[in-house]
Formats: sequence, structure tokens, C-alpha cells
Amino acid sequence: MNKIIISLIIILNYLNAGNIKLALSANVSYAINDLIKEFNKNNPNTKVQVTIGGSGKLTAQIKHNAPYQLFMSANMDYPNALYNDKIAITKPIVYTQGGLAYLTRKKLDLSKGINIIKDKNIIRVAIANPKTAPYGKATKEALQNAKLYNINKHKFVYGESISQTVAYTATATDIGFIALSALYSNKMSKYKKGINWEKVDVKLYTPIKQGIVILKKGENNPEVKAFYDFILTTEAKNIFKKFGYINN
Repeated sequence: MNKIIISLIIILNYLNAGNIKLALSANVSYAINDLIKEFNKNNPNTKVQVTIGGSGKLTAQIKHNAPYQLFMSANMDYPNALYNDKIAITKPIVYTQGGLAYLTRKKLDLSKGINIIKDKNIIRVAIANPKTAPYGKATKEALQNAKLYNINKHKFVYGESISQTVAYTATATDIGFIALSALYSNKMSKYKKGINWEKVDVKLYTPIKQGIVILKKGENNPEVKAFYDFILTTEAKNIFKKFGYINN
């Protein structure tokens, strides 16, 4: 029986060889293809299997034994929680810092800044769910600091992740608060700064420091470690910069 079990383990390890199971915060979905392409220059036989979602939901899945080996979060809180629970085997490291922007398909006076959401013609405002999405939490903080949150709360349409919030903003709402990175993707290039979007004043919200950890299921996997190390390289940082992220 023991020989059978050992054989099964060997077979499973063989089948998983060359694969990395990555849990990825939705805000990085716009940059991930470029990151994988760069990584594969030196690791051509490694396939990165990506699951995209809100960081809170991904964390819940990880705690319920999801098969992810690596987690790139939109904040430091969720990776720290996993590390404290001994589900992550590496201490969380900041791999980049994100920013907020507001986007509209309509002809609006963006010179008003985020105060524009008080406009009577703004009926629906897309924001990510502050309970599960760090960018939603940052949006809530920015609006609270600008004294705009409570008086406009009835207008909010919540996305479960920042990518869903981008979809709502592009199709269903009058304006939306999204990850700045989304606006640097090819499919969003039709939206122009100063006409369709502007950055949210960084003084209004806590810096969105994003953390990466290797999870227990990725322990002793050299390819997982290789991708983890790559994300912290200058080459990766240059890609993040291209998508509007801030690198220290």
C-alpha cells in the first residue's frame, strides 16, 4: 500500500511539474500577461496558471485549501494574515504600489476632481466592495476624507473585485473608481486622461502597498520560487511602472 501511495505522489508531482498556480489580485490582471511573457524568456517551460479575483475572496479560498502556490495580493493585510496563520511560508514583501483613478464614459468636467460625484447628473457610481477588495477600501477612505462618502452612498454600485468594477464603469454607471493600472491596458486606451479619467489625489488614501507570499502548497517548488524572485526584479518593476504602478 505504501508503495502505491509513494507512486501516486511521484505521478502527481510529475503532472504538476512546470506549472505554477497563482492567486492574483484583479488589479494586476492588466499587467500579468506582460509579466509572464518576460518571466518565460528565462523559464520557457514553466506555465503560470492564474486565478484572478478580489484579494479577500482569494484569501478565503486559500484558507479553505485552494490549490494556489503563490499569492499576489492588492494589500499587505491579507498576506500577513496568511503568514500569521502559517499558510504562507514567506513573510509578505511589497512588490509594487497601486493607485486609484476615476473614470467616466460621459462628458463631464473632471476639473472638479472627485467632487464631481455630487453632480445631480451622476446617478450611479461604481466602486469595488470595501469589505473584500483593497482598492474598494482605498476608495472608501478617499471619499470619506473628501467628505463625499455618506452623502453619495445611495449612488454606489459595488463590484466584487476591481476588474468587475471596471466593467461596471465601462458599461453601466456614470463614473467609477478603479485601479489606475486598468487604464494602461490596451483595451482601455480609448479613454484619455483629462477627458475620461484622472488620478485620485494620493493624499486622500493610504498608499496601496501590494504584497506577495509563497503559500504552503508552493513550498520547496523551485519554479514557484523562480516566479516569486522574478516579481521582485527590475524587469518586473519596469512592467509595473508601465501600468501606472509606483515602485519604491
